Amino acid sequence: MGVQGNVDLHFWITRGMARRMGVNLTAAMQEGFLTQADFAAMILRCRECPGVDGCMAYLSSSSPAQGETPDWCQNRAILHDLSELTVH
Repeated sequence: MGVQGNVDLHFWITRGMARRMGVNLTAAMQEGFLTQADFAAMILRCRECPGVDGCMAYLSSSSPAQGETPDWCQNRAILHDLSELTVH
């Protein structure tokens, strides 16, 4: 199974990008801002994204920019919207 097929990897990339945006996905689901189906769709979009290596580098950088995701992030819009709705 290649990098793009690894569901666990994309689960953690999605959560990592959310953290960079100041979004707690568990809290967003508990508060009703995000459904389990929405979260599953986010992971699927991440799995289909060709920028996985860039995301891995971005998430492992020692001085990350809080409140930002890379331009290529397939979940950028939803994470931005959730960052405005949820308590950080």
